[in-house]
Amino acid sequence: MKNKLPIALSNRHVHLSQEDINKLFGEGYELTNHKDLSQPGQFACKEKVDLVGPKRTIEGVRVLGPARSKTQVEVSLTDGFTLGLNPPVRDSGNIAGSPGAKLVGPKGEIELKEGIIAAARHIHMHTDDAKEFGVEDKQRVKIRTLGERGLIFEQVLVRVNPQYALEMHVDVDEGNAAGIKNGEMVELIK
Repeated sequence: MKNKLPIALSNRHVHLSQEDINKLFGEGYELTNHKDLSQPGQFACKEKVDLVGPKRTIEGVRVLGPARSKTQVEVSLTDGFTLGLNPPVRDSGNIAGSPGAKLVGPKGEIELKEGIIAAARHIHMHTDDAKEFGVEDKQRVKIRTLGERGLIFEQVLVRVNPQYALEMHVDVDEGNAAGIKNGEMVELIK
């Protein structure tokens, strides 16, 4: 299984700051773990919000925990079209100058000035995995998908951290285009 790693499709979701959690769900509110995610300490929450764009609303967007320092909404480019927005493809956390939208929760709403992005494809790697694959943090690599609709993803960001579990993430648009299912294996070809 040399140079192989699992891939997962990332659906639209919201990362909230504690300040925004308080506005949307009530003062002092704590997010509720619905399901642990593949990355240690990360979880899908029971909580959901509505994402209101200039054109349409996407209801029931899942919140991911734990709370972050800044609120960020990750959507596919198709979601952006549906909302009437043009989200830039960005590395997670790089929200400067991105479009905003309204988030509506059960106890309130917030108007984001920025924070809507289409997350760039990326690989989470433990430091041991990075050594084995011969790559470094923030390096860009190529990944080959296998199967009937195989293709090569270029400009895949490598993110190395001793807390990460090995997994590549693409959004649902990219995953569907390549005919990928969660947990399938892909090949790092550099």
